[in-house]
Amino acid sequence: MELRHLQHFVAVAEDQHFTRAAERLLVSQSGLSASIRALERELQTPLFVRTTRRVTLTPAGRALLGEAERILAQVRSAHEAVAAVQGVLRGMLALGSEQCIAGVHVAGLLAAFRHRHPDVEICLRQAGSGALAEDVEAGRLDLAFAVRTQADSDQLRSVPLTSEPMTLLCHSSHRLAAAGAAVTPEELGGEVFVDFQPDWGPRRTTDTVFAAAGVRRTVALEVNDVHTLLDLVDENLGVAVVPRHFAHKRASLTALPVKGTGEAVYETVALLPPEQATSPAARALMALLETGGLAPPQEGVHPS
Repeated sequence: MELRHLQHFVAVAEDQHFTRAAERLLVSQSGLSASIRALERELQTPLFVRTTRRVTLTPAGRALLGEAERILAQVRSAHEAVAAVQGVLRGMLALGSEQCIAGVHVAGLLAAFRHRHPDVEICLRQAGSGALAEDVEAGRLDLAFAVRTQADSDQLRSVPLTSEPMTLLCHSSHRLAAAGAAVTPEELGGEVFVDFQPDWGPRRTTDTVFAAAGVRRTVALEVNDVHTLLDLVDENLGVAVVPRHFAHKRASLTALPVKGTGEAVYETVALLPPEQATSPAARALMALLETGGLAPPQEGVHPS
């Protein structure tokens, strides 16, 4: 099995199209097709279902994709490790992060990293914590800043960043704002909620809090960015349970502590592959973060 066969396979799987994949790889379409056929012959199974409009993975293809991505990531890390020994850090840093993550000022960290390592190409992807964890496990990302969603495993380890309680945000005219007291999940059962999509760390944390309390809630307004959530609460269209640092982003909203949450807290971590599989670029970024020279502003989050 040749590396170029795996590279070609991953490209076709990503683009779901032979012509687009060939253009991206700068190879002929006939050469790409021959490479995929050679891989299928070696594995003795079809990897794609081909139609006139697109190609999709077979069950065998889906099984191979994760392993192929990990192998290619390890090869890339090997090249970068050799360059690092020679005193030059180069290659790519593929980083993932949730929006407005606590415990790290992502933009400032990346700016400092680029200043120190100008030969490293930086790629950043924002997504929910569950998807980010999968991407680190599969080798698609070198590391990610996310909310802890699972225990460490053979393919994924976490470095704690910070933790904080959850807070209720509501309009200043809301009945709870007038009371001005801490609230429990039980007291919020009848409210209309604004919240993030289910894969986001704050949503996962809030779902855990209410499930532990045995309280059902209605998420009528589901969003995928922080500022839309704040806008909807600011228009008194619902309330939101969010990490405490979100309260600093909109002074017009009333923030109330949420009590009775047990051990459920918003815990942010850096997600990395096992130590031996961590790329030199990821190691350099974590070393820069751990020096403390980039103390993040207010509650660990850059205002945005």
